[in-house]
Amino acid sequence: MIFRPANPSAYIALSLTLALFQSPANGADKPAAIKTLEERGLTMVQEFDAGAGAAVRAFAGVTGSRPIAVYVTADGNAIIGTRLNAAGEALDDEILENLAAKPLASKAWAQLASATWVLDGDANAPRIVYTFTDPNCPYCNRFWLAARPWVDSGKVQIRHLLVGIIKADSSAKAAAILGASDRSAALRENEVKSSRGGIAPANTVSLAIQQALDANQMLMISLGFRGTPGIVVLGSNGAIRKYNGMPPAQALAEALGPL
Repeated sequence: MIFRPANPSAYIALSLTLALFQSPANGADKPAAIKTLEERGLTMVQEFDAGAGAAVRAFAGVTGSRPIAVYVTADGNAIIGTRLNAAGEALDDEILENLAAKPLASKAWAQLASATWVLDGDANAPRIVYTFTDPNCPYCNRFWLAARPWVDSGKVQIRHLLVGIIKADSSAKAAAILGASDRSAALRENEVKSSRGGIAPANTVSLAIQQALDANQMLMISLGFRGTPGIVVLGSNGAIRKYNGMPPAQALAEALGPL
């Protein structure tokens, strides 16, 4: 079998470091290398069958919002990466998807649904797309404009999770939207007026709204986004797909679905 490390330099450092902590695997006991990784933030989901004759124990885990496979060799060392067969085909992708990716997606999707968001489009539209949006973000505005055919046709609803990170008045503009009697209309006003500065900022940002903005930002970071827009969709296979920034045409069509 062939191992393709997720990051070769990181793999070398990891192997050297783990060698200081580990002892050989002992029956059904959790290997020391796995315990060390858990102490460093890896969430171990489940051990799975590596196949007849495999010289490793295989574990499905999650780091941040990314599923990973960890293989522990007979001497107790750990390898993180993708296991390939002689033909160069990934062996464990489907197992990893079922054990880690889908449960992770379900949890993330529930967190997005329960967060504070502003609806753009028909609430009965069949396809739901979440996006982290800063009221001052020009790329968020480009995404809003590009999505009009999907939204106006009633095929897609976009749920905007507002954050205030780009400019000093981003939070105040977000507060103006969240504090409006019609949040969807206020969001639309901000996007339509984007080239002219957007919606007028609120005079104050209430504690409740600031807490909502902070929670959205924490969720954004937990999902691996560091800027806006951060777009999340749920694939037909039950796994989430994420798009950092304004997607190019092909990725936009992929995210929003057929027209």
